[in-house]
Amino acid sequence: MWKRFMSVLGGAVLTVLVAFGAAGQQSEIEGTINSQLEAFKADDFERAFTYATPTLQQLFQSPQNFERMVTGGYPMVWRPAEVRYLELKEHQGSMWQKVQITDQKGFMHVLLYRMQETEAGWRIGGVQILDAPGVNA
Repeated sequence: MWKRFMSVLGGAVLTVLVAFGAAGQQSEIEGTINSQLEAFKADDFERAFTYATPTLQQLFQSPQNFERMVTGGYPMVWRPAEVRYLELKEHQGSMWQKVQITDQKGFMHVLLYRMQETEAGWRIGGVQILDAPGVNA
């Protein structure tokens, strides 16, 4: 009986620890995305560029190239009217944060942020615009 109780208690403690760990990760991940969005709003593309993973930074090579990509391909993140965080999931070693963004014209967009933990903290490894049937209808 005692072994069973300790086993159940141990499982409950582990569940709580995992939940707190995930909540901490989500908070840090949302903080990284929020910081980048705030930098975009201020047209501070040098700061926004620092929230990208080293791989993305190598790909774009400069904050100016990054700015052209964001303003041309992701205007909803450059000037969001509203940001709402949806689910966070782990898949194949990366964390994926789904975000709903309402742009300045009132259209909703759902984006999937690939997040990677680095020595400097959580960084954005890519953003994919998802099809959101019926969202803008």
